[in-house]
Amino acid sequence: MGQLKLLPMRESFVAALSLALALLSTSPASAQFAACLSGLRPQAIASGVEAATYDAATRGLERNDAASFLDNQPEFTTPVWDYLAALVDDERVSDGKARVQQYAKTLAAAEQAYGVDRFTVIAVWGVESDYGRSIGKRHIVQSLATLSCEGRRQDYFRGEFFASLRIIQNGDMKEPDLMGSWAGAFGQTQFMPTTFQRFAVDHDGDGRRDIANSIPDALGSTANYLRKSGWETGQAWGFEVKLPANYSGPDGRRAKHPMSFWEKKGLRRIDGKPLGAGTAGLILPAGKEGPAFLVTRNFDAIFSYNASLSYGLAIAHLSDRLRGGKPFATPWPTDDPGLSRAERRELQALLTRRGYDIGPADGVIGEKTRQAIAQIQERNGLPRDGRASSKVLTLLRSGR
Repeated sequence: MGQLKLLPMRESFVAALSLALALLSTSPASAQFAACLSGLRPQAIASGVEAATYDAATRGLERNDAASFLDNQPEFTTPVWDYLAALVDDERVSDGKARVQQYAKTLAAAEQAYGVDRFTVIAVWGVESDYGRSIGKRHIVQSLATLSCEGRRQDYFRGEFFASLRIIQNGDMKEPDLMGSWAGAFGQTQFMPTTFQRFAVDHDGDGRRDIANSIPDALGSTANYLRKSGWETGQAWGFEVKLPANYSGPDGRRAKHPMSFWEKKGLRRIDGKPLGAGTAGLILPAGKEGPAFLVTRNFDAIFSYNASLSYGLAIAHLSDRLRGGKPFATPWPTDDPGLSRAERRELQALLTRRGYDIGPADGVIGEKTRQAIAQIQERNGLPRDGRASSKVLTLLRSGR
């Protein structure tokens, strides 16, 4: 009996000694990270992660740069006209229409099961990962472990970190398939781990919920998420409206009123049709001078996916375009609109011809592209902000 009692103590001593020796041979940041992971182990186990699962996932795990992105999310830092120009362009609309046809049977089953229309589900897929082309290149376990130990909102990310380990432990997905964003979203439609645990479904019937490798699972899970976030079957997300001159009424998606209220305020649908029935809130993503929209609870369901007006509007607008709808009628209040992905690639190709080493012309505006743009802007008397815009593209086309 005495020997049995001493064995755990001996193992704990060896583990502590091994950790101490490891800390001595690493950088201060790495040592702090390792110590943090060791400290999180009891919390993880209390949340339902088995000790063996936690140890296997964290053994030799190194921190990454995820915390450096915390205050640089494009949904909140990019002008709305730039954000939508790249996310709702002709390429994404064309690709989305093809996906609607390709997965018609899967989408029909999702519509019947969850009551969310196929165009909205496909729009989420298109915005989140460009229909699976860009699911992210980061191992989310590593990112979430880093965010659990560095930066702000550590309590939130610890919950997501532990959830990612439970996903592996439960056998739905394997660790190598948990690839995604710096913030821990993964799969075809970019679920956070706790979102996966609550809303992911086995839509293809193979006994596993796999939103990375099974498109039916990803689309069904997205429909289930929207339904449980308040989606109302048969209702539109909203529509573009025209404001009366000198409008001074309420705005904001939460300030919902009957359509009769908005009619009395002088709002009219941009296409001239009646506002209809129900309640809606007024959103002004670029102020009173830009496009205005009355939005229903279905917009709120979309918004809950990623709490950003620009993001929600991108999905809503893409879903309309997939139905055959037109671009917004009211122009954005800028004399320098954003660029589509095709235009961004053209801009990058023109910069390369000028001798700038910016890497491939892939339409992704990285730091090297921004630096090159800033030089072009400075040379031509424009604000030196590195923004890929219509004015810059026009200058490059003209050889200036």
